[in-house]
Amino acid sequence: MQYRRLGRSGLQVSELSLGSWVTYHNQVDVTAAREMMAAAFDAGVNFFDNAEVYAAGQSEVVMGEALKALKWPRLNYVVSTKFFWGLDREGQAANRKDTLNRKYLTQAIDGSLRRMGLDFIDLVFCHRPDPNTPVEETVWAMSDMITRGKALYWGTSEWSAQEIRAAWEIAERHHLHKPVMEQPQYNLFHRKRVEQEYARLYEDIGLGLTIWSPLASGLLTGKYRSGVPSDSRGALEGMGFLVKGLTHAEKNAAVAQLEAVAAELGCTLGQMAIAWAAHNPRVSTVITGASRISQLQENLGAVDVIPKLTPQVLARIDEIALPLAS
Repeated sequence: MQYRRLGRSGLQVSELSLGSWVTYHNQVDVTAAREMMAAAFDAGVNFFDNAEVYAAGQSEVVMGEALKALKWPRLNYVVSTKFFWGLDREGQAANRKDTLNRKYLTQAIDGSLRRMGLDFIDLVFCHRPDPNTPVEETVWAMSDMITRGKALYWGTSEWSAQEIRAAWEIAERHHLHKPVMEQPQYNLFHRKRVEQEYARLYEDIGLGLTIWSPLASGLLTGKYRSGVPSDSRGALEGMGFLVKGLTHAEKNAAVAQLEAVAAELGCTLGQMAIAWAAHNPRVSTVITGASRISQLQENLGAVDVIPKLTPQVLARIDEIALPLAS
């Protein structure tokens, strides 16, 4: 496992990391989470990703209980969470969901710290942009969160380049803590934002990336070529919105061709897809997900595939996947 700086910060994160979206609480209990986190840690993973909204806060509870049981020195691991959606998804109360205002953010961090049983969270993300709150208010609130010692670094997730730059410039002008990382979706079929829209930000402001969905929610494992398996993510309650993309005929035809390339490299398609995302030098870490140890071990095997992605192999992959990328 190699370690990379998070953008221009001094923090180092493992090139592959472990996330909890969909799995923790829904598919993975505390015992399974502890076992997988321990296996990942033993393989060199030091970054574990989470969010307030995952399983309505229960994902943070599961990860927090696992960390408590593992008893790792706090310096040895990096934990994140994300704010915007809130926990009260069905309620009508103001300031409880879909916002990045100061009131919500100030109370949201306290809730996450309590659920995870931590004194501080290393990385805190604004999970989506909030068009109804002035960017200045959000920047001040996130900077204050760091000043108060409740978080160490802050960043964004799925913000546009223009929105990220605006936030950074406000922080620069007022000598506040700047956003240092973004968490965008990035995979063989979803790449333009990372490769084109953000291109100027890497050098201009030192933006780091903690990318999610390297397997395109499982499409890039090949498991959806014949429909939606009953034990897959696409079959889970509440995940129906993924099905159209997972059963996309042209992309699944491309997946079949990509499987042949992976076979020549002596790896699985999933490992090649994760390695492809990690091969991008702008990516600080690739967040992987797993519901069982065997999946985790396969994903972690991608570190051995990264050196095999020669310019010739990358050109073959692009020839297949790039025409279908957004």
